[in-house]
Amino acid sequence: MQAYAIYRLPHEDHATLIRQSEGEPMELHSLTELNGKQGFVVAPFDVKYGQPLVLIQGTPERVSLDNKNIRNIKSEDINIRNINKEADYYRVDFANYHAQLENGHFRKIVLARCADENMSEGVEPMDLFYRACEMYPRLFIALVETPQSGRWLTATPEILLDGNGQDWRTIALAGTMKLEGDQLNGEGETLTWSTKNIQEQRIVATYITECLEQFTGDFREEGPRTVRAANLVHLRSDFTFKLADHEHIGDVLQALHPTPAVCGLPKREAFNFIVKNEHTPRRYYSGFMGPLQMDDTHLYVSLRCMNIEGKNCHLYAGGGLLKDSTEEQEWQETEAKMETMRRLLYV
Repeated sequence: MQAYAIYRLPHEDHATLIRQSEGEPMELHSLTELNGKQGFVVAPFDVKYGQPLVLIQGTPERVSLDNKNIRNIKSEDINIRNINKEADYYRVDFANYHAQLENGHFRKIVLARCADENMSEGVEPMDLFYRACEMYPRLFIALVETPQSGRWLTATPEILLDGNGQDWRTIALAGTMKLEGDQLNGEGETLTWSTKNIQEQRIVATYITECLEQFTGDFREEGPRTVRAANLVHLRSDFTFKLADHEHIGDVLQALHPTPAVCGLPKREAFNFIVKNEHTPRRYYSGFMGPLQMDDTHLYVSLRCMNIEGKNCHLYAGGGLLKDSTEEQEWQETEAKMETMRRLLYV
């Protein structure tokens, strides 16, 4: 297997392909090892033995997005999912996580889940990549395959770190609502956000502020504002900042990842709890990926993603829990988020 990554930045009219130039991609075992490195990064939620940080290194190639000869999928191709089993697993996890919130161990913690779907005959992963580019022009789209990570497709709205060497930006993205009916014709401007969603987004924004203060005093926050991602909307604050030393991007990533948007607070305690207690290991879901270049970096959190193994697609989604969260609302939020990937399979 030759490792590769093909990606399309939001609103661009072309994709970029990076193929491992020789041998296997580089394995790294901490984010700080990215200091001074360049390539396409594929990072897991939890960097550990057997689940490394992967760096694909090769010459970027421009790829046309005109290839839209994708087979339509018939209704009889749709896989009947074992939704009851998934719900049972989620119920147990939710009760466990929510008890920790009620006991005051966490201010917020993110619970993720996985669902399996079948890919129809005649449809290839690259078909899904092109379909995602067509359906989701606002999102970062990437299809990556390495011996270490396997094959992953993501369509994500969340920037982890974006910059050109001196000018950088990141975002605080949290809170989720689904657009329905006439709302699909707009940007979510008529929606009213709940206190729970506002609090969740503020937690993430405060965390990012504290991280940036470790590296620079020259930063600015704008927002929050409502932004659309596929058929969902989120609350987003934008942070712009300058770095005097861009050779230590790995240190910045070590501080930022994982953000409370995919983990929780206190960060270390929530992270350890998730790793030990979540029913399905996240692997590379809620990690991050993207090109890391000293003068052109675009790293995105791996949300709205699927792991493709043959014709079996493992879809991942999660949601932030607070003390007043309810199981049914959180389950429905994960279902809405998984719809981003399901629509690619069952158009």
